[in-house]
Amino acid sequence: MVFKEITFALKDGRQALLRNPCEDDAEKMLQFIVKASGETDYLMKYPEEWTDFTLEQEKSFIRKKCLDKNEFMIVCFVNGRIAGNCEISFRSGLKDRHRASVGIAILQEYWSLGIGTRMFEEMIQTAKKRDGVRQIELVFIEGNSRARGLYEKMGFRITGVKPDAIQRKDGTFVNEYMMLKRL
Repeated sequence: MVFKEITFALKDGRQALLRNPCEDDAEKMLQFIVKASGETDYLMKYPEEWTDFTLEQEKSFIRKKCLDKNEFMIVCFVNGRIAGNCEISFRSGLKDRHRASVGIAILQEYWSLGIGTRMFEEMIQTAKKRDGVRQIELVFIEGNSRARGLYEKMGFRITGVKPDAIQRKDGTFVNEYMMLKRL
């Protein structure tokens, strides 16, 4: 899906740009996700799990996100660097086409600057414009209070828990929580 790029002011006064990723961003996107995965235990992969992901695979991933009518991704740039990304996936089956799923990642140095809020606002507006979509869903890992706060601020509510859904490197288990926002 195509997104009309927007510029907005961060809480610290810097300008940020939201736009669709393009194939030229592939290397920066890979570097971003590896770095983001290493900054927190709350993303679904560790940095080393990205090492086999090639530049060509990332370019293909970006093409899919831009061409698929059921996929939508935006990337946030600050001073030419990727600060975060957010994506929404729409279901297409007859029984579940009223549902969409959203995911987000932001580099730690850009936390608390308004990027997450702005990207979620765009995802919610995109979902509202989609005929028949009635709810947006997401998951977060136990202990991620920053993300939970953002999601609750944006109107999401916990709907369930998957006990011991995530096993960390140290062998400990944590729960995964499901959240939903009705449109």
